[in-house]
Amino acid sequence: MAKDYYEILGVSKDASEDEIKKAYRKLAKKWHPDANPDNRKEAEEKFKEVGEAYNVLGDTQKRKNYDQFGSAEGPAGFGGGSGFGGFNGGTYTYSGGFDDIVDDFFSSFFGGGGRASRSSTARSDSPRKGNDLRASITISFEESFTGCVKEFNIVKNETCDVCGGSGAEKGTKVETCSVCHGAGKVKKIQSLGGFATFQSTVPCENCRGTGKVIPHPCDKCKGKGTVRKNPIIKVEVPAGVNDGQTLILRGKGEPGVNGGPNGDIYVDVKVKKSSIFTRDSLNVRVNIPITITQATLGANLKIPLVTGEKADYEIPSGTQSEQEFVIKGQGFKKINSTTTMGDLIFTVKVQTPKRLTKEQRELFMKLAQTMNEQPPVKKRGFFS
Repeated sequence: MAKDYYEILGVSKDASEDEIKKAYRKLAKKWHPDANPDNRKEAEEKFKEVGEAYNVLGDTQKRKNYDQFGSAEGPAGFGGGSGFGGFNGGTYTYSGGFDDIVDDFFSSFFGGGGRASRSSTARSDSPRKGNDLRASITISFEESFTGCVKEFNIVKNETCDVCGGSGAEKGTKVETCSVCHGAGKVKKIQSLGGFATFQSTVPCENCRGTGKVIPHPCDKCKGKGTVRKNPIIKVEVPAGVNDGQTLILRGKGEPGVNGGPNGDIYVDVKVKKSSIFTRDSLNVRVNIPITITQATLGANLKIPLVTGEKADYEIPSGTQSEQEFVIKGQGFKKINSTTTMGDLIFTVKVQTPKRLTKEQRELFMKLAQTMNEQPPVKKRGFFS
């Protein structure tokens, strides 16, 4: 009795070629023996069965014959075709892991859709960049304005100073692996119950894919080539850095592998709030309290700057509360620019005295007698 290939692949009888292809790839990965080490025998049968189903349904003519006669060969055929198109007992060579077996096999035997050969992927003994690290520092508002140098501790791997990173005891050498002869990979042959023989290339277990072994490991690093330390790192914080920005210390991360470059350290900057100043893009804002007489008559004010210095500024008579004034070029520098700078913007806050001496009260009363204390109210017409 003919097998129901549609049921095996879990697709409908009107499924498209793409749907059939996707169903096959999914099931082939699911039932590959390498993915089922505890149930290998059943997995081999299922793996062959889904391949047999795809061999028929993935071929236009075979599928037509199957739908019409129940056999891929037509009226004279019986049952379920001839397996994988005549490849029974053949040898298929691949490089890489389990996922690559199905993809490369699919590409080689059934056309298209497979990934590129893994022979071009990076070897495990190829140079690799060291790990990047992350740290954070906290600086004051003033330090973000002027720039500063900060120090912080970070736990990281560093090159062993005894073996120089080789991992071998002083006076000894790292040797070429006798199993893979320095290749870092070895060939592995698997047989799937007479259906096919897979010849794969996998990392060498003896040297862990490095191609090298260390007969006499360094006592300090135990053959790793690196040791765990907690060094003090210095970072130059540029003037103008803002809260939440990240500085990058190139090459200050962990050592590279097999001669690769060191990693980097990403330093997140947190800026404390100031009790006096606030930042507005490149500008600095500050509130300046003044008296009624200063606002009325005008005055020369001493305006505090972020640097700790003070700038003279003459406000005019009749200055109103909340009025803003600008001191050019006293704001933040733009990072990596020597010419672009913000301004300092100060807002005057007119302070009304809560307590007066007898003399002050008499003077205010005399002033009030000379002024119209109630602002005139304009009368408006019905239609105005």
